[in-house]
Amino acid sequence: MGKIIKREKSVIVACDVSLELYEKIVKETKDIEGIGGYKVGFMLGLNYGLPKIVELTRKYTEKPIIYDHQKAGTDIPDTGKEFARVCKEAGIDAIILFPQAGPETEKAWIEAAKKEGLGVIVGGSMTHPKYKRSEGGYIADEAILEIYLLAAEMGITDFVVPGNKPEEIKKIKELLEKRGTKPTFYAPGFIAQGGEIAEAAKVAGNNWHAIVGRGIYQAENIKKAALEYTSKL
Repeated sequence: MGKIIKREKSVIVACDVSLELYEKIVKETKDIEGIGGYKVGFMLGLNYGLPKIVELTRKYTEKPIIYDHQKAGTDIPDTGKEFARVCKEAGIDAIILFPQAGPETEKAWIEAAKKEGLGVIVGGSMTHPKYKRSEGGYIADEAILEIYLLAAEMGITDFVVPGNKPEEIKKIKELLEKRGTKPTFYAPGFIAQGGEIAEAAKVAGNNWHAIVGRGIYQAENIKKAALEYTSKL
């Protein structure tokens, strides 16, 4: 698997919507150069099935389809093989993993996805309050960093980081680069969650993709909104 998205920077549309709205999003953004792909969540996947989503998308564009199971990689190691197989047979290009179930699960799910030829994007930190232990959450701060480092050791170069927390992006970037990895970041948390694309761009480096959902699909004019956000790259 080569680069998931050929462009160094793009906007990925997060599509947690109905099938009808998803088709409208794809139709209105397919020709926008700065739109790097589409992130499909469980709402589309569970309501309509991944094969149907892929078939509809491919009527209009060959841009990558990234499946975000919200959150994949939190089960036992063995189930990674079936998850990867299902995604590959559906025609998904890449998957997002948040392997909070520990290093054995992380290794197994990454290996399964790579064996199927899927792109792998690994996340550890999230955008919402009270996620990390230091903020009153359940997940130990050092464990989040270990998720990124183990993925990097396994050859992963694509990572999800919180777009509304630029200082955290900077910390993760420096950590990965010290270990010899040149990361490509995928950052949600803009617009509705308070993040500013321009601020994240300052720390993310040359290779990163802004994940924008509600800012595009809730806009009165989807194409105009998409053009506006891609212009900020």
